Amino acid sequence: MAAVFDPLQTSMATLDVVAAARASAPELAARQHARLSRLLDAAVQHSPWWRTRLRGVPSDAPLDALPTLSRGELMANFDASVCDPRIRLAELRRLTADPQRIAEPYLGSYMVWESSGSGGEPGIFVQDAAAMAVYDALEAQRRSAVRPLQRWLDPLYLSERLAFVGATSGHFASYVSVQRLRQLNPWLAPGLQSFSILQAQGALVAQLNRFAPTIVAPKPPAAARRADLADAGALQFRPREVWTGGETLTPGLRQRIEAGLGCAVRNSYGASEFLSMGWECGHGRLHLNTDWLVLEPIDAQGLPVPPGEPSSSTLLTNLANTVQPLIRYELGDQITVCPDACACGSALPAVCVVGRQDDVLRLRGARNRRVTLLPLALTTALEDEAGVFDFQVGQLDAHTLSLALPDGVDAATRQRCHQVLTDFATRQGATALAIVDQPAWQRGRSGKLKRVLAG
Repeated sequence: MAAVFDPLQTSMATLDVVAAARASAPELAARQHARLSRLLDAAVQHSPWWRTRLRGVPSDAPLDALPTLSRGELMANFDASVCDPRIRLAELRRLTADPQRIAEPYLGSYMVWESSGSGGEPGIFVQDAAAMAVYDALEAQRRSAVRPLQRWLDPLYLSERLAFVGATSGHFASYVSVQRLRQLNPWLAPGLQSFSILQAQGALVAQLNRFAPTIVAPKPPAAARRADLADAGALQFRPREVWTGGETLTPGLRQRIEAGLGCAVRNSYGASEFLSMGWECGHGRLHLNTDWLVLEPIDAQGLPVPPGEPSSSTLLTNLANTVQPLIRYELGDQITVCPDACACGSALPAVCVVGRQDDVLRLRGARNRRVTLLPLALTTALEDEAGVFDFQVGQLDAHTLSLALPDGVDAATRQRCHQVLTDFATRQGATALAIVDQPAWQRGRSGKLKRVLAG
């Protein structure tokens, strides 16, 4: 099974990414404009749905004059919105329903992954070799090295043991990408391993201790949990680098991780809709790859938010993917564009990302021991094992969780969710757990819905 990879396109994308690294703001804007024109042309020429959607819109219209796109609209019009008529949603759903087919090329030409369903229905995203070449180039060239000399001596990471810690039960972008990398580079496979965050903490720690990674790539809360375990003496290794992403990395979390694991942290920003949206520079600022994407921070009314002010949501336009056009797609993340220039000298704008932030739950186990439930693991368990994507789990006390589900959910589904939550928490060491139904959703001050609330 050949992975989706084109060496010529990867070489061209790499040269372009390298050349743009020190480009001026006007030069970056020119690249962005040319790629947006190419994306719109592809959408109108090859997608019946986009052709109708953009009918009457002048070719020189500014991006903010185009309609926004929700995940629901995208999935409801999937077959007509893609630019290859051979792509069919029903076939993709069969592929993503089979964990044995993770990283399997669809039609021999496309990489496929699914979103976690944090906005309701999961999204399915299709990438061709050209888009993958861009993601590969951005990840390889714009990651700030924690140990520059080591990377100069070992650019292919042959001396490293990298542990990806995350959800491995579904076709999620990060896990699919790791599996693809292993297929493309079989000599790297022994030193590039994935570990499921859904298993009991004791089993996960034992596996990591046996592997003894030099680089660990978890979500920020999971990295903080590893720091707690290191303090407790449970970890028998010390990584030299930690790569975080996928959830908000607060200053407190960063400090906890660096202090507990004794190494530097490098954060990234990505999503199922665009794998490599931004990387952290050596000065700790998160820079957007705006030569290949457009992010529009907006307020609750959908109006632009100026730099320095937090957004209510964000619209994404993916300039790398012309097979499945994402134009002004409602990403939902809360971001703040930094108004000042970064000391690193890059003209790529820096942002602070809040994202869709969930809480870590802390229950009690045997002998009053504290048990930590990570939100990513908990939500993945409900999605994969209970088959629900619209829910809210809250903590009422050290032994009680609440569960809110939409109106109309049948009793069997509700009972299945109770069982999944109980089994998951028990695997982590919780005891005497009770699950109570919560009739109302709890929303934050911004109106956004957290799926996991600490109380």
